Amino acid sequence: MKTRNKGQTLGADTVCVHGGISEDKHTGAVSIPIYQSSTYRQLEMGKNQGYDYGRSGNPTREALEALIADLEEGTDGFAFASGLAAITTVLMLFKSGDKIIMGQDIYGGTFRILTKIYNNFNINCIIVDTSDLSAIKEALAKDKSIKSIIMESPANPLLKITDIKAVAEIAKANNVLTIVDNTFMSPYLQKPLNLGVDIVIHSATKYLGGHSDVIAGLVAVKNKDLAEKVKFYQNAAGTILEPFDSWLLIRGIKTLSVRMDRHLQNAAFLADFLKNLTEVSKINYPGLKEFNGYEINKKQSKGAGAVISFEFDDKAKINLNEFFKNLHIIAFAESLGGVESLICHPATMTHASIPQEARTKMGITNNLVRFSVGIETKEDLADDLMQAIKKARV
Repeated sequence: MKTRNKGQTLGADTVCVHGGISEDKHTGAVSIPIYQSSTYRQLEMGKNQGYDYGRSGNPTREALEALIADLEEGTDGFAFASGLAAITTVLMLFKSGDKIIMGQDIYGGTFRILTKIYNNFNINCIIVDTSDLSAIKEALAKDKSIKSIIMESPANPLLKITDIKAVAEIAKANNVLTIVDNTFMSPYLQKPLNLGVDIVIHSATKYLGGHSDVIAGLVAVKNKDLAEKVKFYQNAAGTILEPFDSWLLIRGIKTLSVRMDRHLQNAAFLADFLKNLTEVSKINYPGLKEFNGYEINKKQSKGAGAVISFEFDDKAKINLNEFFKNLHIIAFAESLGGVESLICHPATMTHASIPQEARTKMGITNNLVRFSVGIETKEDLADDLMQAIKKARV
């Protein structure tokens, strides 16, 4: 982490702009160049200029990796072709016979890769509500083959809050690795490594990129031995992020703090707006004082994030398809975290890969809507929701 002259840690806004390798060492360019090269000239046998092959190392990607390490206050960072490429590579740390506790509310892609791919290699998961510390302790006591806990807080899409520090302490007492998907919060709002977590993962496609124009994944760790293993698997599997996409992410991160501040303002306004609609029966948002987990989230994060999920009341008789079709400003689309507002239907989109029985148990109903609040004028977003609701009444 870069520091001021007196040794004081830099502020979050400054780290977003100047963290990592923020200037080109060869030219002094304040925007890191895109080193679009697949290979590098060797000086002689066994001697290069720091790079040999594009998969193994690239100056643009290296600058991004140093930046995410600074943002998460870790020792090392790694950039991947997607969030799922990051998760896939991290899961290579485990071997046949290992088991992983997976948070009950988790991204559908994480659920899919563990239950449909890694189970083929006898790496299996145990689904646990990670907000219930006693349930984690019970699972660890019953099965000594558990080697890791992977979780989200806030979780996707119900925003359930887990006490990250408490889980990390339980895990360390049982010699179990902790992995947190920090996508919903970004390092601007939450730093899991400082709460005792071993590995932090981001779908950088979301808030870190911020402009819905890049697919990428980032990982940060705070342990050099762990870093060496992740780097080995990243290179061996070739799950790396390309130079141009690395540059796009660096550019996006420079405005992370100012974007997140507006996201937070808008989300707080829209949460209050939705809470007062008779058509809405339930709202999930960690910024509401009545939300279960509000105090824990306040303790471990700088803000509540900008994703809201809510359910339409059956009595309101809202035709969901008509609601989505009649939105004009808010886009009915996958993903989240962009400057534009996005809305989706988890049961048929982000969490469609999870069996209906499991979705129902998790609380992902057919009436549930997930809303990623953008940075548009907040009153315009409220008006767009209201006019779409009116047109969707049966």
